[in-house]
Amino acid sequence: MTRLRRRAVSPRSQWQLEQQGLHPLLARIYAGRGIRTGGELDYDFRSLLPPAGLTNAAAAAVLLADHITRQRKILIVADYDCDGATACAVGVRALRAFGARVDYLVPNRFTYGYGLSADIVELAAAAAPDLLLTVDNGIASIDGVKRARQLGMATLITDHHLPGDELPGADCIVNPNLAGCDFASKALAGVGVIFYVMLALRSELRRRGWFAEAGGRSEPNLAALLDLVALGTIADVVSLDHNNRVLVSQGLRRIREGRLTAGLRALFRAAGRNPAQASSVDLGFMIGPRLNAAGRLADMSLGIECLITDDAGRAMNIAQQLDALNRERREIESGMQEQASQQLADWGAEMCSEAAAVSLFDPTWHQGVVGILAARIKEKLHRPAFAFARAGDGKIRGSGRSIPGLHLRDALDLVSKRSPGLLLRFGGHAMAAGVSLRESDFALFSESFARVVDEWLAPADRTRTLETDGGLEAAHFSLATARLLAAEVWGQGFPAPLFEDEFLVESQRILKEKHLKLRLRKGTQILDAIQFNFEQVPGRHIRAAYRLAINEYNGVETPQLMIEHIETGAG
Repeated sequence: MTRLRRRAVSPRSQWQLEQQGLHPLLARIYAGRGIRTGGELDYDFRSLLPPAGLTNAAAAAVLLADHITRQRKILIVADYDCDGATACAVGVRALRAFGARVDYLVPNRFTYGYGLSADIVELAAAAAPDLLLTVDNGIASIDGVKRARQLGMATLITDHHLPGDELPGADCIVNPNLAGCDFASKALAGVGVIFYVMLALRSELRRRGWFAEAGGRSEPNLAALLDLVALGTIADVVSLDHNNRVLVSQGLRRIREGRLTAGLRALFRAAGRNPAQASSVDLGFMIGPRLNAAGRLADMSLGIECLITDDAGRAMNIAQQLDALNRERREIESGMQEQASQQLADWGAEMCSEAAAVSLFDPTWHQGVVGILAARIKEKLHRPAFAFARAGDGKIRGSGRSIPGLHLRDALDLVSKRSPGLLLRFGGHAMAAGVSLRESDFALFSESFARVVDEWLAPADRTRTLETDGGLEAAHFSLATARLLAAEVWGQGFPAPLFEDEFLVESQRILKEKHLKLRLRKGTQILDAIQFNFEQVPGRHIRAAYRLAINEYNGVETPQLMIEHIETGAG
């Protein structure tokens, strides 16, 4: 069941925003998101929180500066998703600009799994690095850091995932979620954390006179990396607090102005998108998935190489490979969705609606795609969901997605404490997490996880609630308004506008057996609309929750309603 609820809007805040020059529609939308003054929408680079406030950023800068000035070798160990790839690219690009000897290593998820494991440290040792620098991982790498120390390698952990009860014994850890860290933005993505460390490092090198004494080496402009920071931040679906909105806004501005890396430019081209009109939606749904496809199906090194090369031809060649991998991923995902739907059908509609959580496993499923599958199940049932695939040696790996009201990583922690030894490894965030366990323990995990969710998830949270921004005036069903909204920064925790109105259905047809194309009437206006993956054909009168978007066909742009929910029988 889905219910629509209009956001409460403070008339005073809306009026104040209008008085400060904001478009009336934007004033209403922002007031509904708790914005009271235009200053909260100041996305100038100078409004970023200072790096000095991020615990251990200064110590990390000293550690890195010592290795750079002594020309010691640094090896970045990255995660294999879009956040990890962009974080690695930011680290490589910045450190090389600073004059560091730096290379990178990204684990193959199918061979080594996630994080700085002891096995990855052994692999890294072949490159004889003096310092291992993790990006977007490492906060749970107790054994890996211990092995690095045994092999004489220093370790610097940069991560944003939630720490466990025990921290690795690294030389330095930078993570805004460390206990005692007062940094105001706890929502930094992995790429945001390493960007902050690079800002601190530049200050440290500047303090040491490195740029003045290095034979005329120019001081790099780290703002040139903000296109990558924006991409990783949006793709990792972290909450867009003000600080993250500054990072994304600055990155999008550079992309629209044509000041983007060769790899990102090539990815936009492969996706058929125009960088001059780049939006948060492009980064999250067009560019991010193409990078993620490398980590899901092949080796994320391919994605990282796309982001660190300055050769436009090479970047385009890699982007085309990533695009092909993404198409393959879609085909695999489609097959897995069919199998998951059959499992749920076998459960029965009543059991699915009563279940507190859903865990599914199939021995044929692809490890790299279970996260997407879990997200699809979560959206379909509005329940926390895990999807598992075989990982070899009698083990399975699962990826989970949650809904508002349940902190997924904390739920796993309780499962682990109640059933010691059940979870071989786990970690993640409030809304997404991963776990490894023995295949023989799948049923026990499914029961244990569902029991915890049933205890924690309030009944009210089990009904999907779509918060809307009310209706749109007739004058706002326009291409100009769609462009106005697309130009703003939206994302997790700061959602894009969702409107609701009543319409008459003038005509409808089904596309590709799963999408619903509609012609709607509101007053005297006729509007084009589409609902992807629709579940039932609507009647003549409907109430719809929708987003105002831009549809481009044969080079012509028109406004289009993207339907997210339909209630038949309105009016």
